[in-house]
Amino acid sequence: MKVIAVIPARYASTRFPAKLMQELGGKTIIRRTYEATVETGLFDDVFVVTDSPLIYDEIQSHGGKVVRSVKEHESGSDRIAEAIAEIEADIVINVQGDEPFVNQDNLEKLIEIFKADQEKQVDLASLMTPIDDWERIENPNNVKVVVDEHQMALYFSRSVIPYPRDKETKVQYYQHIGVYAFRREALLEFTTWPMKFLEATEKLEQLRYLEYGKRIKMAITKHTGVGIDTPEDLAYAKTLLTGE
Repeated sequence: MKVIAVIPARYASTRFPAKLMQELGGKTIIRRTYEATVETGLFDDVFVVTDSPLIYDEIQSHGGKVVRSVKEHESGSDRIAEAIAEIEADIVINVQGDEPFVNQDNLEKLIEIFKADQEKQVDLASLMTPIDDWERIENPNNVKVVVDEHQMALYFSRSVIPYPRDKETKVQYYQHIGVYAFRREALLEFTTWPMKFLEATEKLEQLRYLEYGKRIKMAITKHTGVGIDTPEDLAYAKTLLTGE
């Protein structure tokens, strides 16, 4: 089973333009993410995929592997699918380019799902974390997921799911962490499917997989990552790096 990591890296960002080229501990964020992913030793190959000549040159000039994206894409799945169309792999893991503190334990959990799936019943794997704070549960920016007894995803929503009709019922809510591992075939199929009602309504691309009958297995984690979306996030990341 060949497992690769793909790091999508767009230059444009609404909240923090050119964030991936910002300096963090003497290296750009995207270079630090790439090197940290390679250093896990979990992957047969690691690639950055980018639409930016600056990011392309940054990775290539430091000996990394990078693929130039030539099309405009509406979703992360489409962008990764273009990159891996000519790359041999069985499992493709999407590593976020703006999370330089790569969590090896999370990546291992995703890989283990496919190693254990001898009958190839799982098409995608992803992560979820328990949440108990009601404000976080109600926040539509926090995507919730419900699963069956085998931790297969039943639905993802920005709404409160399940809805606690009986307030005395003890419910464990889970927030979806948007890190994915794909079977290569499922990822390439995604690009051929038109968007359906649920994805269009919730604006969640993972619902397209469910609407077309793909099976997503979830793993529980308490490591939610340190994403860099604002200058304040970058300042915090620098304190984590230096310990100050």
